[in-house]
Amino acid sequence: MEDDGEPEQSCWAFLPDICMNHVFRWLDDRDRSRAALVCKRWSQAMYSGSLWRTRTITFRGMPSRLHTSELESSLWYVKKFGKYLEHLEIRFLNPYHAVFTRKFQVTIRGLLSRLGKCNSRLVSLSIQHLELDRVVWKNGIRIQFIKNLSTFLKRMGKHLDYLSLKGARVTLEEGCELLSSLSYLKNKSFISEINIEDLFGHHLPIYNCSLFHQTMSKFCNLVILSLNYNCISDDLLDTLCEHNANSLWTLNIKCHIHDPHGQVVWGMSWANLAKRAPKLGVNLFFESIMKHDSLARILLAEIPARSISLRSGYFSDSDWTMRPTLTNILPAYKHILQKLTLEFNHDHEALDEELLQLVLACERLFFLKVWAFLSVTFMERLLQNRAERKCTLCTIKVRIYTARRETHEEDRMLRDIYRKFRDLIDSELNYFVIAYPMV
Repeated sequence: MEDDGEPEQSCWAFLPDICMNHVFRWLDDRDRSRAALVCKRWSQAMYSGSLWRTRTITFRGMPSRLHTSELESSLWYVKKFGKYLEHLEIRFLNPYHAVFTRKFQVTIRGLLSRLGKCNSRLVSLSIQHLELDRVVWKNGIRIQFIKNLSTFLKRMGKHLDYLSLKGARVTLEEGCELLSSLSYLKNKSFISEINIEDLFGHHLPIYNCSLFHQTMSKFCNLVILSLNYNCISDDLLDTLCEHNANSLWTLNIKCHIHDPHGQVVWGMSWANLAKRAPKLGVNLFFESIMKHDSLARILLAEIPARSISLRSGYFSDSDWTMRPTLTNILPAYKHILQKLTLEFNHDHEALDEELLQLVLACERLFFLKVWAFLSVTFMERLLQNRAERKCTLCTIKVRIYTARRETHEEDRMLRDIYRKFRDLIDSELNYFVIAYPMV
């Protein structure tokens, strides 16, 4: 006897919408478009706004056919579903000639124009490492790109909550123009996070530019601000204190050897900001600046330093010493410092005792990363103090440099130390320690 009833449907036909959307989130653009052809219900799932809230578009300097296809597909979908977009990241990798930068500029102009007309939800925009000071950016192309981006920021300024232009490398006037676009019409911006690390080109003393201070005075709700030390001045700290004291939570400050950092910033300015913004924590990153005189002028005791990273190497300078930094400067933050990173590769002074005493003195230090010439026994002493609750470390990452080509002996000693403190390490620590030949 034949069955005249309806054909039995797959269990997929009864999948709840929330589950269907979750499945689609795991698919890339090509698989989503194929799945949308299965049936009407699956096609409707394709148009769920939650699938298109976050997008990353990658432009590559020398793209393969696959990368070119992925880029074209990504651009098409962003334009098609751009009204749902909330978080957009644009990556620009390794431009190698002016033709490519011109193509990038034209493409971005069309993309931003489209989003500016259809989107009212965008809260996060990241365009990092443009390096607009490179020769591949012809002057007219760079000017047009900045104009297009500025126009877009004027349209989106009232919605944006996060903007990163890290590594743009523009002039003072261009950088201030882009930042001022966020406060277009209202002359105030309530964006909560901006990353302008390396926004300006090398060697610019931004700290003494009134245009920059005037631009920064338009931000009234900053929670996180990332910038270079060549932007820091008493005027900037006073501006942040006046307009953002109630909201400011984090300052990320990068200090690079190629950026001007000889300005005088008074401890009183830092103390006033710390008092008015009691939630503030400052994270300081030093690249190739490790000599005591330079650090002492920057690392003032009044800074509420939550994290300090000192990264450099002095192979040939036998007069350089790290000891005064460990014994005279960093202990000033013993009540507030939480993360410490030290990377230096000179071998003419033993610093085991000074580093251990610093760690024990820091009451809130939970993260320690050190790449340096240390003795293996330093690790045993450090772990013994941790086992006795004399320090608060939760993460220990150490690369012990050695002048020998082979590290068999150091490796054996480190294994013995691990076995001795295995229970502590496995249960309470994020622990990674190796011996590394530096020859």
